[in-house]
Amino acid sequence: MAVKPTSGKPSPAADASSVAEATRAVVAAFLAARLAGDTEQIAALFADEVDWLLAPNPVVPWIRPRSSAAECAAQSAELAAHTVPEDARASVDTFLVDGTDAVLMGHLSGTVRATGKSFAGPFALHLTVEDGRVTRHHLYENSLSIAEACTS
Repeated sequence: MAVKPTSGKPSPAADASSVAEATRAVVAAFLAARLAGDTEQIAALFADEVDWLLAPNPVVPWIRPRSSAAECAAQSAELAAHTVPEDARASVDTFLVDGTDAVLMGHLSGTVRATGKSFAGPFALHLTVEDGRVTRHHLYENSLSIAEACTS
């Protein structure tokens, strides 16, 4: 059997695999920084301009439009300021990566500090990673449960 000489370039499959591995690594670093409450690291992981989507909800203080790395990182601190840290829970049931895109699905719950009311529900988070930084952050969650927990 003859062996074909290679050009020394990685195959397209190897390229796709390395892109997916890089995406997975950035998302893992993002999750670790969120868990640690490390806003500086979170800000470093977001791109300068971010496509941020989270359904606006005027009764939820931490849910608002964002577009810069600093604004996106601040969401974590704002969430922590308005909820009871000991009651915060999040579990990731699914972590899918396809090239620069990652989708995480799971459940989250917490308690709003001002009202003492709890919220819970499923979530899906779509992140896109380009050049080692998060450029898209689209979060879909049970906004009704969160809004009800924020109102007296």
